[in-house]
Amino acid sequence: MRAIDVVVVGAGHNGLAMSTVLAGQGIDHVVLERGAVAQSWRRERWDSMRLLTPNWMTRLPGWRYDGPDPDGFMRAGELADTIARYAVRVSAPVRSHTAVRGVWREGEGYRVQTSEGDWRCRALVIASGAFGQPVVPRLADRLPQEVHSLHAAHYRRPGDLPPGGVLVVGASATGLQLAREIHASGRPVTLAVGEHVRLPRLYRGKDIHWWMDAAGWLQQRIEDEAEPERARRLPSPQLVGTPERASLDLNTLRADGVEIVGRLAGVRDGQAQFSGSLRAVCALADLKLGRLLEGIDAYARSTGLEREIGPVERFASTQPDTAPRLSLALGRELRTVLWATGYRPELSWLHLPVFDAQGALRHVRGVVAGAAGVYVLGLPFMRRRQSSFIHGCVDDVQALGKQLVGHLQSSRSGQGSHALVSG
Repeated sequence: MRAIDVVVVGAGHNGLAMSTVLAGQGIDHVVLERGAVAQSWRRERWDSMRLLTPNWMTRLPGWRYDGPDPDGFMRAGELADTIARYAVRVSAPVRSHTAVRGVWREGEGYRVQTSEGDWRCRALVIASGAFGQPVVPRLADRLPQEVHSLHAAHYRRPGDLPPGGVLVVGASATGLQLAREIHASGRPVTLAVGEHVRLPRLYRGKDIHWWMDAAGWLQQRIEDEAEPERARRLPSPQLVGTPERASLDLNTLRADGVEIVGRLAGVRDGQAQFSGSLRAVCALADLKLGRLLEGIDAYARSTGLEREIGPVERFASTQPDTAPRLSLALGRELRTVLWATGYRPELSWLHLPVFDAQGALRHVRGVVAGAAGVYVLGLPFMRRRQSSFIHGCVDDVQALGKQLVGHLQSSRSGQGSHALVSG
């Protein structure tokens, strides 16, 4: 068994960013990766996927994008290559193809069992990401056997799907993009829509993420939210990254010929059953969009940007069918159900008392509760709204790295400390 100060689980951008911080403090550590560096970006995304954030937002500790297309959007494979080059640049101590099989408390630290032997460490950083385990509703078990069912994590291209119609369940960024791509391949597509966040790609001539960054919304702290757990569960916005910097919303899909229906509420007797709340959830998304744009306009006025940007814009309200259908025959009209229903972290290897009654990891701003010296990165709205963004790790690893170093110092002196880092 090898002994080391810190084990970092995951060699994506979060794990490598933390490695850079630890190396800068002279902390002995190792980064364990189940596959290759940036494995999930290279192997677990559909072929046409691009980032939702423009390239200029892609930055890591000591590095930022300086290529020829700052306003473009990287493909998943390009991002994987970027992260791999970063790992080489910072000389991260990555052990690739080393799967973590279990973590247990042992003495004052932790034992980490892997496919390549065991490690003993004094602190642990969970950087394996928020998207390790696809979430599929239980009602998927009620689908007829002849219906092909798959999660977006396992989708690569339209040609892999069987012939016939497709029901896409989920109307966040992934659901809208896949519905559009599959419909463009010539298949009939129905999109089941629940709560969603509508955003334009551009507003008054600037990317919507430019506005959210400039106005400080991405830097908002979780403790300043009135309903923090709800804020963490918000779906990803309806956006797509394309060279044309085009917007994508339900109106666009409906104009293309995609059928828009309500939330998938059940499956019974070979029928998919949809909620009648479609108009209400669309109206709520439109209302929230209007409030956001009003906030942007107020920010532009207060900062004197009015002279440098385009005129005030407002977008047409979402227009679903006047009487969207409430059921659809599975197997005849629809041969495939594609679940764009999100992910959760895959932490079955973590054998520590750190989970709540629903199985979610308990943490306060990335400091894991119930296990001194354990930290987590990359979760939605973990410390700030930007925590799940690539550039958001820069702030998070600095704060949590400081906390981790303090834990190591206090444990050496026998005092033991787990105080929170503010900011």
